[in-house]
Amino acid sequence: MITDLLLLTGAIILRILANPLANVFQKQLTAKGLSPLFVNFLTYFLLGIICLIFSFSLSWQQIPVSFWVYSIIMGILGALGNLFLVKALQSGDLSVLGPINAYKAVISMLIGLFWLHEIPSLWGVIGVIFIIAGSYFVLNTTDTGFTWQLFKRKEIQYRLWAMVLTATEAIFVKQVILVSSTAHSFFGWCWFGSVFSLGLLLVSKENIGNEIKKIRQRSAIMLVSLVGSIGLMQFSTAFIFQRMPVGYALSLFQLSVLVNIFLGYKIFKEQEIYKKLIGALIMIAGSVLIILF
Repeated sequence: MITDLLLLTGAIILRILANPLANVFQKQLTAKGLSPLFVNFLTYFLLGIICLIFSFSLSWQQIPVSFWVYSIIMGILGALGNLFLVKALQSGDLSVLGPINAYKAVISMLIGLFWLHEIPSLWGVIGVIFIIAGSYFVLNTTDTGFTWQLFKRKEIQYRLWAMVLTATEAIFVKQVILVSSTAHSFFGWCWFGSVFSLGLLLVSKENIGNEIKKIRQRSAIMLVSLVGSIGLMQFSTAFIFQRMPVGYALSLFQLSVLVNIFLGYKIFKEQEIYKKLIGALIMIAGSVLIILF
């Protein structure tokens, strides 16, 4: 029991740290001139190759048809969601776009309620409300403030689309886990994400040859770091989803907002850190409510 709790706690901490780090590398790679579509595909593709090497150690004979159906849906949602996220990070502030993700917990909790029959407690709902309220302080640091004008900005719209798609994806990640295992889910996520992100890349008629030429030594190091961060993030996510409701898990992941704010300030010199920290602390209070109750 104690070992399971320690493993779960470790996975949550790993997920909280890995996600903002992946965002940093995504933002840096697009700043180097790489296309968001290409960055999206290459991340999935390299992870897919690594998974292919280790796939023979798993048993696939007893995997039901539903695994493949859910994996296809998961792959489509994941590829689209990650693409919109990279496009948002290309022009938006890390310390602003990160907290918007707080709304994902609400969307997933609603989807989980009807799809997985995961009924939240009163304290769970209050915790989510705290998380959303905290995001108000962070978004109020933008030029337009917390107004409807804010949601007309392209990077905000991209982030909202990414949030909706990945929130829905989370439900299917859990469905895949329920009919298989954490490892099978992770492998399926990488493979089907590769297929559909390649489809997006080909439909957009991006010049893949030119994109490859843009990769220099520093870009290659960032790309390897991105692949490692995304891999750790997704595997820890699957591990956590296997052990707790999706809505609650996504609420806990919002603790990464502190890391987002810190990295945005230190690496990209983003401003008004104090207001953002106040919002982050309110969000953390919501997460504590979820953890305790």
